[in-house]
Amino acid sequence: MTRQPVAVVTGAGSGIGRAIAVGLSKEDYCLVLSGRREETLRETRALIDQEVSVELVAGDVGSADDVAALFERAIESFSRVDLLVNNAGVTAPAVALEEVTLEQWQRVVDTNLTGAFLCTQQAFRIMKHQDPAGGRIINNGSISAHTPRPNSAPYTATKHAMTGLTKSTSLDGRAFRIACGQIDIGNAATAFSAPMEHGILQPYGAIAKEERMNVEDVARAVVYMASLPLDANVLFMTVMANAMPYVGRG
Repeated sequence: MTRQPVAVVTGAGSGIGRAIAVGLSKEDYCLVLSGRREETLRETRALIDQEVSVELVAGDVGSADDVAALFERAIESFSRVDLLVNNAGVTAPAVALEEVTLEQWQRVVDTNLTGAFLCTQQAFRIMKHQDPAGGRIINNGSISAHTPRPNSAPYTATKHAMTGLTKSTSLDGRAFRIACGQIDIGNAATAFSAPMEHGILQPYGAIAKEERMNVEDVARAVVYMASLPLDANVLFMTVMANAMPYVGRG
């Protein structure tokens, strides 16, 4: 009998995380979905076939206790973790760098970077010792891991740091059949990117509308990364709206 793989997806209550959860559910994964609010997690659950085994765990990935509880639920329910998708992320107000408060900076760092690190730690502890050993971690980077937007220092700094975490995770996991890759996403059509429809600040000072892409195409890319055997890995992938102003930006 073929064993169903188990995936933990953070930030699964909306946007990209929701699309990834739905995409993985169609590939026979058992799911453990994490988000700050249980009501939005229930909305995601309603989009998934009721025959799919799904656990919903509300919590904050920036809290070590909440992250520990998330992975404890995964083990209690499914006995292993084959895939972790570090998707949870927030941004700060788009204000001048000197106007960013310490609280705003810390919130972005706690969620985007510390949250991914805490989840990766828990996944390593499980993946190293489960039978069969190993697993895969996919980090949600961003186009901002390559090139910043104006007034985005907290978000851009964490996404650049995510690249370092991805490389370290890939290296440190190598001996234990733990693969790690990063997907850098540009302008997926979610509530997060909705202002692009009306126009956002460009590096040259103008306000301009930006093209967006279907968020389901991001989910398809993640499903592909997850589908590889553990002796193969997509270390970095960029998936973006083809007409967005990235190539040639600045």
